[in-house]
Amino acid sequence: MYPDDLKYTQEHEWIRSPGEADGSVRVGITHYAQDQLGDIVYVSLPSVGDRVSAGAACGELESTKSVSDVYAPVDGEVVAVNEALDATPELVNSDPYGGGWLYELAATDPASVDALLDAAAYQAQLGE
Repeated sequence: MYPDDLKYTQEHEWIRSPGEADGSVRVGITHYAQDQLGDIVYVSLPSVGDRVSAGAACGELESTKSVSDVYAPVDGEVVAVNEALDATPELVNSDPYGGGWLYELAATDPASVDALLDAAAYQAQLGE
């Protein structure tokens, strides 16, 4: 349920290195987060070129239950957004670690990703 090859934040985002030479990382929300939100009906993401700061809100997920902020896991510049979510926001629910990714950013300090939680620490935080 929480892939070992990802890093996690306490705010329930995951981070994956897509293997780009530029040090960019892909960001999404965890299975736990999408489950708590319920059916996602609208996604608002930062724009390509936006600079984001770790821990700051940079987007929103609207579900049938509520609206929830999306937080930047690390400092960086947004280099891509998942445009598929405009038409199919439910991908965040059905495939949170695949097609439901949110955006990619070029981390200001790629080493900051290593300081995030691993899968075991994230699950421990959830009490699982």
